[in-house]
Amino acid sequence: MPDNYARLLRLADEVFAVRTDPEQLNVDEAVLQRLRRMHPASVQEEATTDGPVAWVLLIPTTAALMQRFVAERITERELYERTPEHGPFEAVYLCSGLVLPEWRRRGIAGRLAVRAIGAMQRDHPIRALCSWAFTPEGLAAARALARHCGLPLHERPPHGTRHDAPPTFAP
Repeated sequence: MPDNYARLLRLADEVFAVRTDPEQLNVDEAVLQRLRRMHPASVQEEATTDGPVAWVLLIPTTAALMQRFVAERITERELYERTPEHGPFEAVYLCSGLVLPEWRRRGIAGRLAVRAIGAMQRDHPIRALCSWAFTPEGLAAARALARHCGLPLHERPPHGTRHDAPPTFAP
């Protein structure tokens, strides 16, 4: 059986197909290092002696960039690239959460995300979350996380759809 690290990489490729979508952020070691400089809690992992069983990536960003991303005016890659490395951050983009199948339905990704958002809130005035759903489960998880954290969730239209009219945001 392949190790957990290889299985999570394969799962990420199956769900996100980042290699064939230029709008997405292709996560490599350089991206992970920059995310950790943006905020140490941006990259979360739960592991056993067999290796990682879950990964969660969050991108702290500005409210203005979040709104441009949700309105489909910039791509995920541009959101990451344009976000200043040291903030201040008012929003968190729920970039990705992956859990190996046999570890699902245990609340692992939610716990990791709540811990990360809490750490970011201690350092920055986080007032909103945003998401770009690739699966119904991902959308449900983002909505549940927003309710749990008491933060509004701004949703980019689901992956694979395009909308001409940008959403409006309350001040």
